[in-house]
Amino acid sequence: MIKSGSSSSMIFTKLFWRLIFPLSIISLGLFTKWWYVLPVDAPDTMMYGFPLAFLSEGWHTSMSLQIFVLEFIFDFLVYLLFWLMVIGLIQHYKALNISKYVTRILWILATLIIAFNFWVSSLPVQRFYLKRNWGMQVLVSGYYPTWSHLERPDIYKYHPKKK
Repeated sequence: MIKSGSSSSMIFTKLFWRLIFPLSIISLGLFTKWWYVLPVDAPDTMMYGFPLAFLSEGWHTSMSLQIFVLEFIFDFLVYLLFWLMVIGLIQHYKALNISKYVTRILWILATLIIAFNFWVSSLPVQRFYLKRNWGMQVLVSGYYPTWSHLERPDIYKYHPKKK
């Protein structure tokens, strides 16, 4: 519980570690944007991430991924800033008392998301790049929760040369 007599920096620090940081991890891991793109000199590709696509299908082998580090860091900072503003606005009007149970649940979910993503990214078929170094044309995009199944769009519907 956050005491009302604490200094503002102490309150911010507690809110950051109890609420803002785990919510950023959870929202980045569970809600994202998909992009169906046509890269320059490459096959049609599905990409994921918001506001920048930081994850792409790998082209070197099936079931592989291309992970773009700078885009991922930018996306995480956007999610962090969003939750910082939301919680900051709420805290400005009403003092938040975060129970230990809520904090534990948030950190358990965040830890599971981090562990799963570390496991997937540690597979030897994944490729890490500092940033995406190829141009692309976005054919269609949308939002979805990561636990739902996403059908790959029909290339004949969106590919400009195959219409």
